Amino acid sequence: MPAVVIWTRECSPKNSLIYGRDIFPPKIFMKIGILSIVATPIGNLEDITLRALRVLKEADYILCEDTRVTGKLLKHYEIKAPLKRYDAHTSESTHERVLADLEAGKRIALVSDAGTPGVSDPGVLLVQRARTAGAKIEAIPGPSAITAAFSIAGLVGNQFVFLGFAPQKKGRETFFKSLVDYDIPVMFFESTHRILKTLEALQNPSVERKVSVGRELTKFFEEFISGTPEEMLTYFTDRRDHQKGEFVIMVH
Repeated sequence: MPAVVIWTRECSPKNSLIYGRDIFPPKIFMKIGILSIVATPIGNLEDITLRALRVLKEADYILCEDTRVTGKLLKHYEIKAPLKRYDAHTSESTHERVLADLEAGKRIALVSDAGTPGVSDPGVLLVQRARTAGAKIEAIPGPSAITAAFSIAGLVGNQFVFLGFAPQKKGRETFFKSLVDYDIPVMFFESTHRILKTLEALQNPSVERKVSVGRELTKFFEEFISGTPEEMLTYFTDRRDHQKGEFVIMVH
């Protein structure tokens, strides 16, 4: 593998791979790649940063959950970078190939179907492996359903707890019982298939708490409503068409 001179006191910053960082005693090292964790829109394609677009254009390839979903985003912005699938079922050999590419100096972007990779997302596995291997990792921040929902909830205070997705089966009952233990707002994701069951599980007459539901945030049919657990269950039970979409639940 070719070696290149990187930043030392004798080097010019223009020729260095790591600007302004005199951290490697030797003068000769292998090329250093970058794994970019790129946040993408959670619904509205306009919600993407200029930096994210540049990084995606410059990537040697892009790792994504679904090539069809990410392909639409790239087509919209006329980005030609190759796509490679990366999801929860990614094999060990794929991880090894990505790490080898980073070692060889490639620029690799990781995206999820929507939002920020690594947050309730299988991308965390690759980030963990890359960090353990000593690869350079950079965050390209942007859209997040969590912060989007909290920003329009109108809740006083600067604290909340995020619990990811509610468990599908194992631990589900314990999950909902534990919500009463928090004295700050609790947020979690839920899918269209379990929204009614989740609202039913939040019914607890002995605890006076409100529930806010953000549905299809940033999309055409976006809505954000709040009320008692009983009111929320009635609202969505009576409106079957509102049971579709992606949900952010807040208990406060």
